[in-house]
Amino acid sequence: MAKQSDKLLEVNNLHVSFKTHGGEVHAVRGVAFDIKQGETLAIVGESGCGKSVTSLAVMGLLPKPNGKIIDGSIRFKGTEMTTLTPKKMRRIQGVNVSMIFQDPMTALNPTLTIGSQLTEGIIHQKKVSRKEAHQKAIEMLHMVGLSNGEQRMKQYPYQFSGGMRQRIVIAMALICEPDLIIADEPTTALDVTIQAQILELFDHIQEETGVSMIMITHDLGVVAKTADRVAVMYAGKIVEMGSKRDIFYRAKHPYTQALLNAIVRVDIPADTLKPIEGAPPDLFAPPDGCAFCERCPFAMEVCQHVQPPTSMVDENHAVDCWLLDKRADTIRQKVEIL
Repeated sequence: MAKQSDKLLEVNNLHVSFKTHGGEVHAVRGVAFDIKQGETLAIVGESGCGKSVTSLAVMGLLPKPNGKIIDGSIRFKGTEMTTLTPKKMRRIQGVNVSMIFQDPMTALNPTLTIGSQLTEGIIHQKKVSRKEAHQKAIEMLHMVGLSNGEQRMKQYPYQFSGGMRQRIVIAMALICEPDLIIADEPTTALDVTIQAQILELFDHIQEETGVSMIMITHDLGVVAKTADRVAVMYAGKIVEMGSKRDIFYRAKHPYTQALLNAIVRVDIPADTLKPIEGAPPDLFAPPDGCAFCERCPFAMEVCQHVQPPTSMVDENHAVDCWLLDKRADTIRQKVEIL
């Protein structure tokens, strides 16, 4: 008998594209990662690098008919999700895997009470009575730090602040007791104080429930507070993956290093920050070689023409870069671009 994988989610060689009037956009190009029970994986990178598209592919929420998985595998608890019928996929959405979207101001229906929005999913998916769903919703509101649950259930979204709405959205994601939550930029629309409260709430929820999380973000401060492992994405690819310590203290890919050099830190003067010059490549026609080549100060001739190999810094730290390949010393150094 084959040994069952201890991985909750396994994504392998995922390719996603979108058909547009201007042509086909290759938004995700060969992404691979996994996540275990109770673990938090942060996927980080600039806007447009493919983070959110990857999460929508996992959830089965790519916009149809333009968005499509071209190749690859998404396995949840051993079940291949890319081949499921819409009906079977709906049984997983919200029950086994839930998603917290970016803007709490638009994630809730303004015409429905909080109570009806919280209970709708559990009544439909778990087939419980309205009384049981009502009680469960109050428990969820208490878990996310909202008191006076009975009163809250009768209120509408406009009666809550942005931070409170985000707590309600989190409660909606938790109410069916999923194994995995995907949080897509969950603190971007909130002020700094509320951001800190929401991140503390995520920690509390994981301690209480053991739920796994994928945190989609461009904010390395959020990564530092929440992640166990980090995947750095650029132009539709994961270019570096490792533990949080690997990424923050032993980053090897020039793009990861550039991201770290561009963030504000209390221990360095603000005037020493280094912005990343240039722009990501056009994904209508992805480059043959390394996508970061034209912005990289260490680029070599081979970087322009051949996709970089994956090098293992250690057992859990992988980097896609020619600089770490044993053949790099024998390849003529290109004139620095930056």
